[in-house]
Amino acid sequence: MLAATLGNVLNRGLPRSVRARQLAAELAGRSVAIAIRDCTQLRVASDGQTLAVSHDAGAADATLSGGPLSLLALGGAAAQAVLQRGAVTITGDAEVAGKFRELLSLLRPDLEEELSLLIGDVAAHRLGRLALLAGGWGRRAARVTLENLAEYLGHERRDLVPRNEGEQFLRGVEALREDADRVQARLELLERRHAS
Repeated sequence: MLAATLGNVLNRGLPRSVRARQLAAELAGRSVAIAIRDCTQLRVASDGQTLAVSHDAGAADATLSGGPLSLLALGGAAAQAVLQRGAVTITGDAEVAGKFRELLSLLRPDLEEELSLLIGDVAAHRLGRLALLAGGWGRRAARVTLENLAEYLGHERRDLVPRNEGEQFLRGVEALREDADRVQARLELLERRHAS
């Protein structure tokens, strides 16, 4: 059921993107296995016109393996970082894997639009706005909590050095280092004069 639903969602996006249709045609007869760690393995295959998603664990031209969040991040701006830190591994034909990655990122569904097919436009829009507001509230709450914790640990418990005191200390260390460098340069100059 999951595979069929994903296939339908991806294929609904194909007509909307010229580049996606071009990539699907280039990948005709090719497939990629997506191994979601500790969960399942999916196989995405292209026949040139559409994509087929299945739970088939058969041979694929390339395999992408990783955790669910890391695999989702491949479709966004953090793709290179995810690959560099090894959160997702690619085996097999890297060129095919790269094309499928680009294709899947182009076909990334608009969740609000997909939800509107189930519950209607107005309700989907309101749920989308609610999710955005909740996400913004969560980020603000986390930032304020972190700032309050830092202030408590720095001013009340004195476990951390407050920022302004730390910056003042570092400026003093830098000034002392520069003074020591000047003294050393003068001593070297005096040694040269005394030696000659």
